[in-house]
Amino acid sequence: MTTPMLDVRGLKKVYSQGLIQKRETFRLEADFTIKKPQIVGVMGPNGSGKTTLFELITGSNRPTSGTVMCAGQDIHNVKYRSRDRLAIHYHQSYQVRHFSKTKPSFLLEKPISDYPMIHLFDEPQFNTQDGYIGFMLDFFKRLRAESRLVFLCVHPNEPFHVKIMREICDRYIFVQKGAVRHADTYDALLDDIDVKDYLGALARY
Repeated sequence: MTTPMLDVRGLKKVYSQGLIQKRETFRLEADFTIKKPQIVGVMGPNGSGKTTLFELITGSNRPTSGTVMCAGQDIHNVKYRSRDRLAIHYHQSYQVRHFSKTKPSFLLEKPISDYPMIHLFDEPQFNTQDGYIGFMLDFFKRLRAESRLVFLCVHPNEPFHVKIMREICDRYIFVQKGAVRHADTYDALLDDIDVKDYLGALARY
């Protein structure tokens, strides 16, 4: 049996406020498996938990419970400085997010890969001039061809954002209020009334 590229098992992140009487302020829950190299489109309103999901996948945010297995290795048991050999998070402008340390590095494992297996692009800035979009789409496709898993998170505010997602993505994730939903095709994604409401007039592109 082939090891999945990404196996998110019972993943949960809960934020709360208060020292004595804690009040839950946000909860993200996810449970899914991606077996082979793909390009996964991710959408959802601001504050829905998309960046939190990416941080949990790359190990820069500690889950309340659950595990994230990247190519068969628990990302949260990998040495901090080496976690980007498994999964790397590019947050806007391709700035790499840092990791929060929760235990001594010598207690952690070495990564099984020397080059990131999973690439997470968090709302990249697409320049519409000079062929830049075509360059980036070719780059995403090349990563997939090299047996990498690519997540492309876009907050659509222009028709070309939706067209990019339709053209390049193999499957889709929609995140809303900490709930993670999945669709195998763009048309199936649009069957979700919350997705249609989120996209508004852009849903027709």
